[in-house]
Amino acid sequence: MKVPAREGILTSVEAHAALQAEGSPNPAGLDRPSRGNSGIICQAIGRSIFASSISLASERVSVLLQKEEEKETSCPLLFIQLNELFCAHDSLEWKQTARWIKFEEKVEDGGERWSKPHITVLSLHSLFELRMCIKKGTVLLDLEAHSFKQIVEKAMAVQTGERSLRPEVRKKLMSVLLRSPRHHTTQSHLRVVAEFSTACCRGECWLGASLALGHLGPSPGCSFVSLQQSNQFKKKIPAGAEVSNILVGEVDFLDKPFIAFIRLQKAVGLGALTEVAFPSRFVFILLGPRAKSKAYHEIGRAVATVLSDEVSSHRVAHQAEDREDLIAGIDEFLDELTVLPPGKWDPTIRIPPPKCLPSPHKRYQRARTQHAPATQHVSEELQRTGRLFGGLIKDVQRKAPWYWSDFYDALNIQCFSAILYIYLATVTNAITFGGMLGDATDNMQGVLESFLGTAIAGAVFCLFAGQPLTILSSTGPVLVFERLLFSFSKDYSLDYLEFRLWIGLWVAFFGLILVATEASYLVQYFTRFTEEGFCALISFIFIYDAIKKMLILADSFPVNWNYKINDVTLYGCICNASDTGRSRLLMPDSWRSRSSLLSANWSLLTKTECLQVGGHLVGNSCNYVPDITFMAFILFLGTFLCSMMLKRFKTSHYFPTPLRKLASDFSIILAILIFCGIDSLLGLETPKLVVPSEFKPTNPQRGWVVFPFGANPWWICLASAVPAILVIILIFMDQQITAVILNRKEYRLQKGAGFHLDLFCVSLLMVFTSVTGLPWYVSATVISLAHMDSLKKESMTSAPGEQPKFLGIREQRLTGLVVFILTGVSVFLAPVLKYIPMPVLYGVFLYMGVAALSSLQFLDRIQLLLMPAKHQPDFIYLRHVPLRRVHLFTLIQMLCLAALWVLKSTVAAIIFPVMLLALVGIRKAMECIFSRQDLSWLDDIMPEKDRKEEEEKLQGSQEKEESDGEEVSKRGKSCVLQMWLCGSGRHSSCCGGQGPSLLTCWRSILMAT
Repeated sequence: MKVPAREGILTSVEAHAALQAEGSPNPAGLDRPSRGNSGIICQAIGRSIFASSISLASERVSVLLQKEEEKETSCPLLFIQLNELFCAHDSLEWKQTARWIKFEEKVEDGGERWSKPHITVLSLHSLFELRMCIKKGTVLLDLEAHSFKQIVEKAMAVQTGERSLRPEVRKKLMSVLLRSPRHHTTQSHLRVVAEFSTACCRGECWLGASLALGHLGPSPGCSFVSLQQSNQFKKKIPAGAEVSNILVGEVDFLDKPFIAFIRLQKAVGLGALTEVAFPSRFVFILLGPRAKSKAYHEIGRAVATVLSDEVSSHRVAHQAEDREDLIAGIDEFLDELTVLPPGKWDPTIRIPPPKCLPSPHKRYQRARTQHAPATQHVSEELQRTGRLFGGLIKDVQRKAPWYWSDFYDALNIQCFSAILYIYLATVTNAITFGGMLGDATDNMQGVLESFLGTAIAGAVFCLFAGQPLTILSSTGPVLVFERLLFSFSKDYSLDYLEFRLWIGLWVAFFGLILVATEASYLVQYFTRFTEEGFCALISFIFIYDAIKKMLILADSFPVNWNYKINDVTLYGCICNASDTGRSRLLMPDSWRSRSSLLSANWSLLTKTECLQVGGHLVGNSCNYVPDITFMAFILFLGTFLCSMMLKRFKTSHYFPTPLRKLASDFSIILAILIFCGIDSLLGLETPKLVVPSEFKPTNPQRGWVVFPFGANPWWICLASAVPAILVIILIFMDQQITAVILNRKEYRLQKGAGFHLDLFCVSLLMVFTSVTGLPWYVSATVISLAHMDSLKKESMTSAPGEQPKFLGIREQRLTGLVVFILTGVSVFLAPVLKYIPMPVLYGVFLYMGVAALSSLQFLDRIQLLLMPAKHQPDFIYLRHVPLRRVHLFTLIQMLCLAALWVLKSTVAAIIFPVMLLALVGIRKAMECIFSRQDLSWLDDIMPEKDRKEEEEKLQGSQEKEESDGEEVSKRGKSCVLQMWLCGSGRHSSCCGGQGPSLLTCWRSILMAT
């Protein structure tokens, strides 16, 4: 329930408080308003029902925020500490009882530990009393002072008239305020023991005891600066932060409250007053006679809560020019307040901080409308210039200023982790797709060609592309087309590589045409529906291939289901000579002497030696292999689960934050090293990573350059344009959908995209790979998303209870460049790479597929199909779209995904590129089934040619409506008299000339009132 802070409400409260202060024996005036004022308050609220939706406080705050934007200054974060005055051993002392960095932490009753961060819960009355304190107390803005003593002296100097202090009271007040506070600090147990021992060795056991108890107070010879510097809590506060000091308490020598709110012109250090060594900007002092229990404490918490609000502390309090501005800030805070009714919840329960906080900028918009999703606008990268290669030129101009920073921005240990992770993923992908290409093309393209093409194409792309975070690779759809092309060439006796060369040249030509005509403008039609369908398909391909490889491995190393431990004496396998004369001819020279010695006992030969000399194995255990399959699945699933666990380790509660973040950044590498070590320790012969050791074509019949003429008829160069159309559709869709996914706004990329430049680079690389007979390369969605995920930046410091903020992606070119260089030199790294088990790399494949799939809204909506409504998460789109419409949207998306999978896996795969293009048409047709509002929540709004004209018309109609508002209000009374004319259709003047309508007249009457 919102509590609007209207001027009438607070005026009545102030009036009552002022009367109570005058007539009550309590001069502080800190008691609640009597129940008699409830009628006045209700009456004030009633008068504001039909008032403007924007309060006077909101208008004043908006002016302050506008001035701040004009100055282009940012306000630092505030660390707020609350010090209270207590009486201990017949003397007064200040103790720190609470602190705020966005959330409240209080000293527990035992005084030995800080509480967990929680959301502050206040009484509404304490905020009203705070407003009264600001209105009646001393306010000093932009005060010039260099110490806390100067601040107190200047605050007392302005106490004139009724607020003047007697000399003896002034002296006592000065003495109390200048007492050094006792701060409550926390340190690790090891540090406490070490410092206690060191202090005792120096004969300063009083210091060791205070450190052990966690209290830092004024003691002889103690350096407050050193204690502040050693405070570990300082690491939680970002550099450049400022301090707000709040001092509240009761004294017996004051007969009326001493209230002062001070904002220093320049933040200065106030010595022992603050817990941490940061400069102070604000000081709030409230000392007065004895009042209701915890009244001053609650007002101090109210001050801290208002200042900890991002807008109130960072902006309004910094920009306020007088007392009224501060009051307006409090009123605006009250206007945004939410009240929990008494008796419906337990006030002793501490509300934990949420994982995600709403943006403060939306709270102070002048038009307070219900939140709705923004319509999709054309980004700068996709705006058409109307000139040939205009988009390409714009991309080059946009990316050129960032080029050199793309290299030195990579100087971070996180990039080292990303290089190792993506390198192993790229090598595994090159071996996997290279092997499948070799099987599909009779080794015309094999593993070595895959390594070489990946290294050259990827390195060139990272050097010159618009989005260097993209990882190029052979993809499943391209592999399907290569298989079909080879089968067609073999059936019709065509030279495969020459036919492929002409197709690649046509594809490059069509790609350059698309770049010249700025066809990437069509990318804006790729909405979330298309992106998620394609990304889900590629993710499922990764998951399917990983599991398929493991099942194939199980066939190569079968499980010994029939093995019986009791029959172990019956098992045996020996080598038998089938033809001794022939065996000696086949035998190597080095073995002939050995064979002559062992001619009577062939059983001493190994399996390899036996087969090489022409023998054969005899026995019932010759086909026995160790249970490699079980070990392989342990490595496979262990790598996957360990990677998932370590990636999420940074959100756990164990170990310090830097260690958790480091483990999360190196999660994949650590998982690979752990299970490679386990495999090496057990010594089982699991299948290992095998890379080419010689630099030569996989098929000896081909060379490194493909000649365009000679093997095929001349008309093939023209006929190749037909399949090239399918390929360019596939390349365009695959490349641009991946580019759209990588350049989403939620990744907060700062250096811009380069859709035209990326397509230009892919088109030129198509020429090179076609001429050299290397595989065709395009953006790999899953590996590129894994690359982005490994380079996420988060805030180094975060307030207690606050999750680290996502700051964006570490945009640079070096990680991808080093990955592809290492891929190229992997031929020379074979002695090291041979120790990596293939099941471990398949586990990495599974992790990448699951990680990419889990980031899709599509997966969340699939889970909703299996959940009862009461257990469904509170997704934002479920608040605005009926559940049955959500399920219908999900089912259509699932059918499209199933159709893509079937087309990919059958002989109809030749039309797979057309089906990708058809996704855009299907999404457009869905506008006939779903309303525009539903699609705006479930998907993106597709662009329309007349969108801009419609928005201009809408804006013009709104301006016309606002301009006609005053005229309509003047004629409100005449509308009452002539309403029957509007309802009967015989009069239209009262309706603004817009046609007769009873509803319009009623609207005019309401606007007039």
